[in-house]
Amino acid sequence: MIKRMLIIHCAVVLAVTVFAGGFALSQDDVTAVQDSAFKERMRPRAVFFHEDHNEKAEIEECSVCHHVYEDGELLEDETSEDMECSECHLKDDDKAALSLVKVYHQQCRGCHLEQKKGPITCSECHVKE
Repeated sequence: MIKRMLIIHCAVVLAVTVFAGGFALSQDDVTAVQDSAFKERMRPRAVFFHEDHNEKAEIEECSVCHHVYEDGELLEDETSEDMECSECHLKDDDKAALSLVKVYHQQCRGCHLEQKKGPITCSECHVKE
């Protein structure tokens, strides 16, 4: 009985550790810009190493890239890191939403131009595999 309880306890601890560890490290594995809304591509996925990018750019706050707006106002302490960009930028009822491609280019390329760092041409991001 004790042996069985110990095995169950270990299995539960292992499952929680694997789940929590995988969730916590999920951004470490990001190597390309991905969004389920991109069904057909004109170019290869944009290469993007999440952790390397944030280290080089010295970005510590997720909301720098993963922003949240409400009624046109930026919510300072909110992040959209658990959402795809298309969840907000492709709403059917929002006629003013930018196309998803334009949103990515505006956010990523715009920041690179502003900072005078990082890739800005098509082939620098959309590297052929």
